[in-house]
Amino acid sequence: MLGDKWICDRTPTERFPNYTRANAGEVLANPCTPLGWTFGWENGLVLGCRDGFVGFGVFDADEYGSPPETFGLFGGYFYNSLTQARLMGVRMPGASPEAIDQAYFDARPDVPPYKAEDWHESERHAAKLGETMGIVLGSDFYQPIEDQKVETIALRDGRPNLASLSSAELVARARSVQPLLVALFDSHVWASLGASFGPGIVTATCTELGRAADAPLLLSSIGGVDSAEIAVDLWAMSRTIRASDSLTAAFDAGTDGVAEAISGSRLADQIEAFVHKHGSRGPDEWDAGADSYETSPGLIYAQLDAMRQQGDHADPTAATARNHAERERIGEEIRAALAGNDEALGMFAAGMHAADVWQVARERCKTNNIRGLHEVRMCFDEIGRRMTAAGHLAHAKQIYMLLDDEVEAYIADPASFTDTLATREADFAELATLEPPFIVDRVCPPLSTWIRRADLVVQAVDVGDVLNGVACAPGVASGTARVLLRPDDPGALEPGDILITDHTDPSWTPLFLVAGGVITNVGSFGSHASIVSRELGIPCVASIADATRRIPEGATITIDGSTGRVSIDRLFD
Repeated sequence: MLGDKWICDRTPTERFPNYTRANAGEVLANPCTPLGWTFGWENGLVLGCRDGFVGFGVFDADEYGSPPETFGLFGGYFYNSLTQARLMGVRMPGASPEAIDQAYFDARPDVPPYKAEDWHESERHAAKLGETMGIVLGSDFYQPIEDQKVETIALRDGRPNLASLSSAELVARARSVQPLLVALFDSHVWASLGASFGPGIVTATCTELGRAADAPLLLSSIGGVDSAEIAVDLWAMSRTIRASDSLTAAFDAGTDGVAEAISGSRLADQIEAFVHKHGSRGPDEWDAGADSYETSPGLIYAQLDAMRQQGDHADPTAATARNHAERERIGEEIRAALAGNDEALGMFAAGMHAADVWQVARERCKTNNIRGLHEVRMCFDEIGRRMTAAGHLAHAKQIYMLLDDEVEAYIADPASFTDTLATREADFAELATLEPPFIVDRVCPPLSTWIRRADLVVQAVDVGDVLNGVACAPGVASGTARVLLRPDDPGALEPGDILITDHTDPSWTPLFLVAGGVITNVGSFGSHASIVSRELGIPCVASIADATRRIPEGATITIDGSTGRVSIDRLFD
């Protein structure tokens, strides 16, 4: 029976007492599998986060505890450290913890006030962060991320035949990736923090000129965004289907039999290349226990089935070109408005350059991290299949109910864990029915007090209501509201519909080319949905709280991605 604390939950420390789901719910929306958290995060990415914040100049390593409090896990749900984020505001020249709070929360009443402590202020860290800001604003690229792209591609290309390895050898291969995960997330901190500087400067400049709505467009259509390539590559395949009567007939007959029907075709070759390149991506991809394009190829067929319905006008390369031209036009207008003010012109140019460089770096770094995690996934999936065949597991994914420090003992005596893993899986399923608190303040409430999602009550919208969120990608679109909670079941989404979901990751990207606009419950200007929407040229509004519950399926709505407004035009009769 599920207790009041999950088996791999953390406990807030005196130094790092506050945690938040803000900017965490879109990274890991669902509870983390025990093995995914302890193997991939606690002994990989968490350590890399510590190293990144130290290298960036925010902390010294000994200011963290052991394990470092870079993230929280409560009820199996992933949390950001509010204390860590606020210290960035305290120590960064020109910033403040209040500015961090505003960026995260707007005016949420449950956010605990910032409390200064003696160890928070640090002139030494402020000086280091000033140097780092100069590096960020003056860089044309971040070399570690480029090197790690090469390294993670080589890791995938060099994957041995996993079926030929012993279970002990599979564990050894997975463990060999853990040090790489540390290095990958070290770079991810640089990319994530660095990606905030440029957009901040551009937005401030536009606001000062009374043109705040132009900022999202100036930060659009950068080019070279790795996660957008998923949509571009799937788009090409959807055009292959539309151009072929036999392929169209195969999809018309239903996606269950598509794999066999397209065998030997050009499309089959395209899909094989796609899986090799993008197979690591998928829903909840930061959890090694989740599925991906490679482990669940039905996701590809479902998305192609939706995309093939869209006309050629939605070609992402054409949309990017249109937005790029508009971006250049507005950029010239901003520069003209700043003429004679060399300091402002220089700062605007630096902001635009940094925004381009670091937004690309951020998405590239995510891709690198996910490639590394995927090689861990593939090893444990193989072990899971073997243990299922031997009768030790009910199904292959049950392997992810293990903890990292149990792996070797499990390989030695799997039968001794059978009942334990089955019990954990039942408890884990129960976690998914709970609504995690937005804030954990010093003490996490016992799980027995958490609200069940089925019992949540929200205020439904009415005609004429206007919901305000974060303006993330420019453009205005009206269409039918389509609420989707997973990217592998897009059947109801039709061309031009407004896609409403909790959050997105790269596995959602292809559906952006079907939708007329995107609305998310959570997210920010720098979240995945925002960056990819800007790149693909469709409007996006993030952080409309409970949008998936408040806006009914079938309503006619208008989204304005330049202002962050969503208007309810008509409710479904």
